[in-house]
Amino acid sequence: MCIFACDSNGIIVSKPKICCRLRLDELGIIPGSSAYFQGVKVRKTKPIAGFDVACKWKRNYQGWTVDEAWFILTNLGTLPQALAAYKQRMGIEEMFRDCQTGGYNLEGTGLTENRLIKMILLMTIAYSRNILEGTVVRRKNLQKYVFRLKEPKRTYRRRSIFGSGNDSQQWINYLEKYAEPVEELMNLTRNKRHFYQRGLRAATLLRQGS
Repeated sequence: MCIFACDSNGIIVSKPKICCRLRLDELGIIPGSSAYFQGVKVRKTKPIAGFDVACKWKRNYQGWTVDEAWFILTNLGTLPQALAAYKQRMGIEEMFRDCQTGGYNLEGTGLTENRLIKMILLMTIAYSRNILEGTVVRRKNLQKYVFRLKEPKRTYRRRSIFGSGNDSQQWINYLEKYAEPVEELMNLTRNKRHFYQRGLRAATLLRQGS
C-alpha cells in the first residue's frame, strides 16, 4: 500500500493515447467535489508512473472553509480507500504533534536510549488517558466548560480530542484546588451561583466517565 500527498503545482499526465497534460489545480476540483484518476503519470521533476491520483475538496459548511483540495498519489485502487487511508495518516500526524511541540514536547527533553524509552512509555499512558477523557468531553458535550469553543478569525476546531482531555484534567484540578475561595465568591454574587452549579455538574459527569 502506498499513499502520498501531492501539492497542487504537480503535473498530471494522462494515458499516452490521450496526450493531455494538466496541473493538479486545473482539474476542476471545487469545494464539495472529488475525483479519481487511474493509470496516470504524475510529475514534479521526473515522471512517476504506476499510480492513481485521488482528489477531494471538502465542502464549505456554516462559515467553515477549507483553503485547498487533497491530491493523493496512491495505488489502493478506489477513491474511498485512498481517502480512508489518508485520514488515518492525518491522525498519526496529529498524534506526533501532541507528543512534540503541541503537547508533551518530547524533543525538548533531550533524552536518549533507556531514559527516552521510559519517557515514551509514561507518555503513552498519559496520552491514552487524555484521549479517553477527551472522548468523554465530546460525547457528553462538555466542551464549553473545559475550553473556549471559538476564537476570532479561527475557522477550524480549537482543540483536538487529546487537547480536550488534557484541558479537562486541569480544569477539574483547579476546581478542587480553589473550591473554598470560589465558594466565598459565590456567596457574594449569588446571581452567578447557578452557572457555578452547572460547572460542578459537568465536573461530576467527567469524573464518572473517567
